[in-house]
Amino acid sequence: MDYLTVLGLSAATLTTISFLPQMMKTWQTKSAKDVSYIMLVTFILGVSLWLVYGIFRQDIAIILANSITLVFNLMILWLKIKYRNQYRNSPAKKYL
Repeated sequence: MDYLTVLGLSAATLTTISFLPQMMKTWQTKSAKDVSYIMLVTFILGVSLWLVYGIFRQDIAIILANSITLVFNLMILWLKIKYRNQYRNSPAKKYL
C-alpha cells in the first residue's frame, strides 16, 4: 500500500468517525431537534455523489469513507424523523 492510499484512508477514517458522537447522542437522548433537515439532506446528497465518484475512480478510500458516512447520516436522519414528535409533545416545550 502506498503512502497516498494510507493518507486517503486516514482522512476517510477521521471524517467518517466524526459522525459517531452525533449519532450516539441522538440515539441516547432520543432527540435531534438541533440537527437541521436541510443540512442532513444536503450532506447525504453530497456524500452520495462522492460515493458515485469514488466508484467510477475505483478509489477504495473514497468508496469506504462515503459508504460508511452515508449509512451514519441516514441513521441520523432516521432518528431525527423517528424522534420528531417526542419533542413536540414533551411537557418541557411549554416552558421554552
